[in-house]
Amino acid sequence: MSLRPRVLPRLLLAMALLFPAGCRADQGPLAPPPPPVSGAAAADAPPPEPSTLMHWPVARPAPLTAANPVLWVALAARLGPAPADAPAAAPLRLRSSSGLLTLIDASGQRFQSPALVLHWRREVLAQPTTLRRRVLGPFASFESAEQAAGLWRAVGVEAAIARPRDWEVWAPAGAPDPTPLPDGVRLTGFERTVAERVGLELRRAQGVVPLASPIRIEAPGGLLWKQGAYAGPFQLLADAHGGWSLVEQVPLERYLEGVVPHEIGAGVPAAALEAQAVLARTWAVRNQHRFVVDGYHLCADTQCQVYSDPRHPGAAVRQAIAATRLAVLMGADGPIHAVYHASNGGVSAAYPEAWNGAPVPYLTPFPDGPAPFQARFPVPLAATALPALLRDGRAAWGADHPVFRWQRQLTAAQIAAALGPERAVGRPMALKVLARGPSGRVLALEVQGTEGRTVLRLDAIRRTLRSLPSTLFTLQPAGAGVWQLVGGGFGHGAGLSQAGAIDLAGRGWSTRRILAHYYPGTTLQPLGAGGDSP
Repeated sequence: MSLRPRVLPRLLLAMALLFPAGCRADQGPLAPPPPPVSGAAAADAPPPEPSTLMHWPVARPAPLTAANPVLWVALAARLGPAPADAPAAAPLRLRSSSGLLTLIDASGQRFQSPALVLHWRREVLAQPTTLRRRVLGPFASFESAEQAAGLWRAVGVEAAIARPRDWEVWAPAGAPDPTPLPDGVRLTGFERTVAERVGLELRRAQGVVPLASPIRIEAPGGLLWKQGAYAGPFQLLADAHGGWSLVEQVPLERYLEGVVPHEIGAGVPAAALEAQAVLARTWAVRNQHRFVVDGYHLCADTQCQVYSDPRHPGAAVRQAIAATRLAVLMGADGPIHAVYHASNGGVSAAYPEAWNGAPVPYLTPFPDGPAPFQARFPVPLAATALPALLRDGRAAWGADHPVFRWQRQLTAAQIAAALGPERAVGRPMALKVLARGPSGRVLALEVQGTEGRTVLRLDAIRRTLRSLPSTLFTLQPAGAGVWQLVGGGFGHGAGLSQAGAIDLAGRGWSTRRILAHYYPGTTLQPLGAGGDSP
């Protein structure tokens, strides 16, 4: 698309602003990264002693409170190449939806343009730094990692939860072994001495301008990112891993506009939309510590809540958010574990059926249907009742969900590939359910192979065998190296079933009644009434 002639002078002026003759330094002069030591000085100077860190230090984000209901959400994380690859790496491109972007780095330098092209920079450290830590993992979820982190914290050890790929728990190199060591995870050491990091710079006709973290970006007309536009303001932050994150500072109620329609859909009954708004808000408040190690609160993908372009939620979604403004669901310890999922398959799960951890009083197993259904399928669900539930349970709430019932086949080759080298057992020869929870869900699944055995537990079952919609299933051999699974539901099964809530709202249930049904003993209160976080 070509620019109209009258737009060109305005665009050229804006581009000129990106390359000012001088820089405003409201917060002091820029401290550029130290240059490499070379020549005679390098020959005479003794090598500096490396400093030692558990991870790169990052400032904590400002807490979300009733007085400051703002979330820091990473639209993108782990940005940037390895330092050695920085000169040739593709730059980070940021573009305004309309108007100008304003960039202000930590030293006070300010630049404006409709688009910013930020190049990666190889920065030499003043002295080498050794990153050294003990690593516990991997974990299938933050919830299980948090439970394991408590083993170290209970004995006074600093422990951080991080997600370089899978969830991990980090502790200082001298930390004692956590006890008991969780099943299926490894305790390893990490040590790396580095002499450089990757930074960001602007390239101007007058020369290169290094940028100091944090870098603030203001976008009054919106920032285009992937397929969406976001209002911001934003920060580019150096993270605990040595990379960078693009973080939006988004008011809590606006955040919900980018979450609610993507989590439950925009065309469901009002009471279900309102229940989802309450839960998404409560979940965000309760989980604002999830990515503190990297300097922000939450991510924007399924490891948190799906957060996307908040511009087009629709009138019904906006009304649901407004009707529940700043309301959160409270338990005895503050905002609750507001977990939810797509479909529970007719029976709700207890918290310990999904994650490592103690029972939670408002997350209990129960048959999710009318009285005759409840009488037929009481919990704890008998082993003989599970096949009947999966065969005849269409009277449950939310039974019209497309994955209310499902079937899958697993082959030995698929299972071996899913287990990977970390859990190598050779060719799988047998699958065996070792334990079930009160809702009938599989708690432990043993894989016996030609070279050993392994046991998948709780959320690690679905994280490993990703084709399984839930852990509510029966298992039967279906030939040599083939197993047939018949199951129900989609998700972990604890808390609100979105399919159930939609069904109940269509039957005339109110928002409060739906929430009390799935989280008994909790109350709806204004944010901050019982504490902002546990």
